[in-house]
Amino acid sequence: MATPHPAEPHGAGLGQRLNWLRAGVLGANDGIVSVASLVVGVAGATTDNAALLIAGLAGLVGGAISMALGEYVSVSSQRDSERALIAKEREELRTMPEAELAELTELYRQRGLSDETAQKVAVELTAHDALAAHLEVELGIDQEDLVNPWHAAISSAISFTVGALLPLLAILLPPPAWRVPVTFVAVLIALAATGWISAKVGGAAPLRASLRLVLGGALALAATWLIGTLLGTTGIV
Repeated sequence: MATPHPAEPHGAGLGQRLNWLRAGVLGANDGIVSVASLVVGVAGATTDNAALLIAGLAGLVGGAISMALGEYVSVSSQRDSERALIAKEREELRTMPEAELAELTELYRQRGLSDETAQKVAVELTAHDALAAHLEVELGIDQEDLVNPWHAAISSAISFTVGALLPLLAILLPPPAWRVPVTFVAVLIALAATGWISAKVGGAAPLRASLRLVLGGALALAATWLIGTLLGTTGIV
């Protein structure tokens, strides 16, 4: 039977897909900003291609590993917490089923159902799958759709790398006089795009999200370029 709103994400696995998208968008954004700031700062001090390449690659590799590790640890902690809650709920259903049924009934009553309807819904869902019913209503957890730390880590690492390649190529390919302006333009356009995508994924206002990223990215680039230029012109480096 077709759903009345086929464009809405009613299918299973939504949590994992959104987690994957979130990690991917954030990874790309971090790759763009961090590596762009790094290479623009170096470009402010020197025009040497080798120095720019080494700095960019170091930022790319280190950042991708750091992002992947951070996502893996964070999502693993979340998944461990979800599994602990599932085990606790399973034990409560085994040792005190009557109290759990009463609790489920009360939760449905608090959602606006009448006493009779709440009792009927709780009894029927308990008979069908008591654990799933309690996890959904009490904790908002779907035991078939737990977050996957490997998905988040791999997505974050790949997206960081893809994002980081943009400023790296933008700083290396143009002639020295055009490197910084081209990198600025390319990075700000890319940040506007990632801000738009992240807003669409999260259901927020795209324009506001894009402006935040563009302004923040421009500030980061200007600051690192200024520092690099000052260090280069004063002969410190």
